[in-house]
Amino acid sequence: MKNTFPAMLLGLSFQAAAGLTVVADLGGESTAPLYEAIQPDDGNTPPSPHSVPPAFSENTILPVISPHLHPGPAASRPLSLPGFSPLFLTGVDPFSLRWLKQHHQALLTLQATGLVVNVATSAQLENLRQQAPGLTLLPVSGEDLAQRLKLEAYPVLITETGLSQ
Repeated sequence: MKNTFPAMLLGLSFQAAAGLTVVADLGGESTAPLYEAIQPDDGNTPPSPHSVPPAFSENTILPVISPHLHPGPAASRPLSLPGFSPLFLTGVDPFSLRWLKQHHQALLTLQATGLVVNVATSAQLENLRQQAPGLTLLPVSGEDLAQRLKLEAYPVLITETGLSQ
């Protein structure tokens, strides 16, 4: 038994020095974007296909249209979304502007983020931001969220405990 232990260690050291064998490559996404913050680009590295192009601006994603959502009344209902940060969906229409003005202080208190689900131009988005100082308003399609929460109308506030207008 004493003689086999060093032989086992020797065998392990040879295995550790051997190259890796790829058993399967199932695809997936590159992890390169995760390392960009750690090791900044020195100019010699080709850009990651998943990185945001340097010329990105909000204007490049406008107009934002959410065809399955429209301004109008929405029924309040309970939700169970533990840990969910407050969000609200809005547009640039008169109904949304009135709602935003009426709920501005509550939205600030909740530190809710606004998703502007229907906005055509940067001028409309800027006007909305002027109407709601202190709130974060992001132009984002609401289609996926509407489908998941079975929403048809906005503006609505979504919290971890419920949906309300």
